[in-house]
Amino acid sequence: MAGFFVGKEVKMKNYDWKYNFEKTKSKEHNKEQKAGGFTCSHCKQFIFINDFMGTSHRNHCNYCLWSKHVDLYKPGDRKATCYAGMKPIGLTFKNEGHDKYGKSRQGELKIVHWCVSDMSISTNRIAADDDITEIFDILNKSTSITEQIINKLHEEDIQLLNNSDRTNIRIQLLGK
Repeated sequence: MAGFFVGKEVKMKNYDWKYNFEKTKSKEHNKEQKAGGFTCSHCKQFIFINDFMGTSHRNHCNYCLWSKHVDLYKPGDRKATCYAGMKPIGLTFKNEGHDKYGKSRQGELKIVHWCVSDMSISTNRIAADDDITEIFDILNKSTSITEQIINKLHEEDIQLLNNSDRTNIRIQLLGK
């Protein structure tokens, strides 16, 4: 084991995979912060992170809408160790509970992502600068997802939107 002296005690340097992973992850995060964004691992576009995008935890590309598996428990925690690409497979509305009459309230529009490595599912808020054409392409393609993904969505209590929701999606995105 390698060690180094600090005062009178010997500190052991941790060379296990977790130490190296955390160090690499920290360097990547600092590099992204200094650059003002990140490069999409799918389409290779540079994605700017700024105050105009409408969200403070950006991990998806505003061009192709692919994401990177960086969050584990909640948006922005950056605790995932996977870092694989996450394919956009559908759209959903955030559940905002019920009004005083028991009618469910529709929340904001979200993209449903499927991790190509560990098969987990997550949702991401639509950002203000996301490509609207791509958002509707995701809606159109969501009808061809596999039974395995449909089962996983049911387990996670995620309801995919379909063509009958197109008007509500348009209102969310364009206000008309």
